[in-house]
Amino acid sequence: MSRRTHGTAQVPAPDLQPVILGGDIGAYSLARAFHEAYGVRPVVVSTVATGLVRDSRILRNVVEPGIDDAPTVVKRLRTIAAWYPDKQLIALGSADWLVRTLVENRSRLEDLYTIPYVDLTTFDKVTDKVLFGELCLRLGIDHPATVVHDVQGGGVPDTSGLRFPVIAKAADTAAYHLVEFPGKMKVFTVDSPADLAELLERVRASGFQGAFVIQDLIPGDDSGMRILTCYCDQDGKVRFSAFGDVLVEEHTPGALGNPAGIVTRHDQRIVEQATRLLEHLGWRGFANFDLKYDPRDGRTVFFELNPRLGRSNFYITAGGRNSVELYVREHLQGLDPMPDGVPDHLAEPHLYTVLPRPLLRRYVTDPQMRATVRRLERERRVTNPLWYRAETHPRRIAYLLAAQANQVRKFRRYYPWPRRGAGA
Repeated sequence: MSRRTHGTAQVPAPDLQPVILGGDIGAYSLARAFHEAYGVRPVVVSTVATGLVRDSRILRNVVEPGIDDAPTVVKRLRTIAAWYPDKQLIALGSADWLVRTLVENRSRLEDLYTIPYVDLTTFDKVTDKVLFGELCLRLGIDHPATVVHDVQGGGVPDTSGLRFPVIAKAADTAAYHLVEFPGKMKVFTVDSPADLAELLERVRASGFQGAFVIQDLIPGDDSGMRILTCYCDQDGKVRFSAFGDVLVEEHTPGALGNPAGIVTRHDQRIVEQATRLLEHLGWRGFANFDLKYDPRDGRTVFFELNPRLGRSNFYITAGGRNSVELYVREHLQGLDPMPDGVPDHLAEPHLYTVLPRPLLRRYVTDPQMRATVRRLERERRVTNPLWYRAETHPRRIAYLLAAQANQVRKFRRYYPWPRRGAGA
């Protein structure tokens, strides 16, 4: 796996100090992007010292068990700011609920930090999947057939317009993060109305106060998934896009649906739809879309918008555009977000993966895509965000080797690989 870096920023930022909430691969990827571009060690605040951030040489990990509690987070962030009195501080979150904490407490933090996210009203419009679906319908953006159910209202939703199996998921991921119940998953595939009723009763008993979204299940495996990330400047104009084909997703219950392999390319029609939505909202900063190609009618439908750089955000930096440089240029340096002379989208294909490459190839069954993957491997245009030449601590390397072996075990348990054809 290539451990190369992806270029320093066009304009240095010697006074920069990023602070990132979260301890997952998304948080680590943001830290790596800052380190590559500016040579800075971000502070990463996590609930526990996860293997992804423990023993890292490129970041400073701060453990905060109370990260679910907003006043505790505010206090911790203000304490961290006191460590860097002469620095330009920027705060980012690696999950919707962490971004919400920053947005809701902006007035208590913005005297010390730049918080490069939209206002709370706009945030709520897109993170609530019900409102997002209504917005797509109004703007003529492709979106799957959807039924919305008030969980605490009880009863059984009318799914007569859908065909089982269906997809079921919480409308508000930030609120969903706060509840627990047996068998909790990010996204459920539900086989029958009886199974749906049983699931919704479990969710109701957990105390979840929001709505659940039940959607048409778009046929096809993970290879039909698509990812799109856009950046909007402070005038609300889309300035950059990064599109990709997902090769395979993670399938463990807590991470279901997160891309584990992506090949970047450009799709102007999809970007135009996203631009229509984002500029209608007057969006600012990054927006990350989950999409899927529907083989029944050739549409690529928008599932949801994440109001931040996604968990797999390093596919952007790996593909040739360091994502955090846009934040720093516009919000801290007062420059145009796009460096001079760069394209407004990822122009060259690149393979991003968090899996061992032999394991990844087992799930690439389309001959044309398999040939593309092989070509990118030969050309060394492959990046795993966790393997970075600046990370030399022996304990971290041992952890990554064990984690890669564990990926094989996890996939064999949760998503047994397909039969391999010739040349796989």
